[in-house]
Amino acid sequence: MRTTLTMSVTKAICFSTTLNGQSLFWLLLIPLFYLMDVYVFSGIKWLPKKWQFIHKKWFYKTYWAVSIMVIMGMVFVIYTKALFGFRMPFLAAFFFSLTLKICALPFILIDDLRRYFIHNQNKKPNNQNPEIQSIPRSEFLMKAGLLAGSVPLAAIGLTMKSGLYDYQVIRQTLYLPNLPKAFDGMRIAQISDLHAGSLKNKLAVSGGINLLIHEKADVIFFTGDLVNVYFEEIAPLFNILKKIKAPLGVYSCLGNHDYGDYVDWPNDQAKRKNFNGIINAHQQLGWDLIRNSHRRLKVNNEEIGILGVENWGEISRGPQYGRIDLASKNTEELPVRFLLSHDPSYWRPHILPNQTPIDVTFSGHTHGMQLGIRTPDFQFSPVEFMYKEWAGHYQEGKQQLYVNVGLGFLSVAGRVGILPEITIFELKAALPPVNIKNT
Repeated sequence: MRTTLTMSVTKAICFSTTLNGQSLFWLLLIPLFYLMDVYVFSGIKWLPKKWQFIHKKWFYKTYWAVSIMVIMGMVFVIYTKALFGFRMPFLAAFFFSLTLKICALPFILIDDLRRYFIHNQNKKPNNQNPEIQSIPRSEFLMKAGLLAGSVPLAAIGLTMKSGLYDYQVIRQTLYLPNLPKAFDGMRIAQISDLHAGSLKNKLAVSGGINLLIHEKADVIFFTGDLVNVYFEEIAPLFNILKKIKAPLGVYSCLGNHDYGDYVDWPNDQAKRKNFNGIINAHQQLGWDLIRNSHRRLKVNNEEIGILGVENWGEISRGPQYGRIDLASKNTEELPVRFLLSHDPSYWRPHILPNQTPIDVTFSGHTHGMQLGIRTPDFQFSPVEFMYKEWAGHYQEGKQQLYVNVGLGFLSVAGRVGILPEITIFELKAALPPVNIKNT
């Protein structure tokens, strides 16, 4: 019987002393968040006395305790390299708090303008009653402000569960001027971050995999995090995942959760056994796992490269095993090279400076924090406080990156706005159109 393993706090948190531009930006905004708290509270505390609980000392203390915790949580997110699962609740709390207060602010502001005009009217010399009294707040506007802040939070709560298995197909064209003609029009599917241990609804998962199969992609990429921790998580879903096949193969890489580095094992042998179980699962599923190596994909005597690196995480306390130097060895002559790299934070420091460019990097890992807004023209998630590239397509020069927000979920059993994703890429042997818009 497996011994229950506990997370080691000393392993979970690693402090970063580096202050980058993005961190400095949010640090400067923290005083503004505090001022927003002060202003919103100034509106709440003047509600009629029949709202007795608002005028109790415990409410005052609770309001400021929560506000300070949210602000300190943001400092924790900015300055530490704790696990993503540790930082996610702080980001979510900040997002919820900010949503409520931004929705309430206009009503408090309107009420202050109303009171200002009444105050000036009372000060006029011809006023019959020169005595200026305190002008009470509008109970209607204050109630409307609280309601406006509560509605989006209630909507988020109601949609969290429904988003877990609401699989979306997102289509992306990849323009590659050096792509051999034999690969022009090829379709690649990408899935990522399955987190098998979290997926309890087998019927829904089967529906998602059938959706993937229905796309009839030529090649399928899986970009890591097959499990949360244990290889046994795969067994209940094995027959469903076994259906994932493609004419030119299924290629995969490992994610940070696949190494078992986030729990305390009784001994090294137990950890190694678990890791070998995950490696074997890739093989039994028929997936070609690429670990700091590469494969050559050949069609009609023309070749492109599929490279894969082990996980390397810059932002969170993820394993740093990735070696692009090993993966790209003896591939320099290939006209196009694709890279499977679970964590997108590997792209900027290790791929962009590469003298022999990687044409497209395929990543996952961020989950889009499972919370945010994503449309064809706009996307936002609190996770962008941590990751510059966190969802969708990015390009700098000739090098492209795509970040898939995952098929499964972790930490919080919910998705709001950032739904589970199956990405379908179509390859084009051409320069991108002049007016193409990169995400």
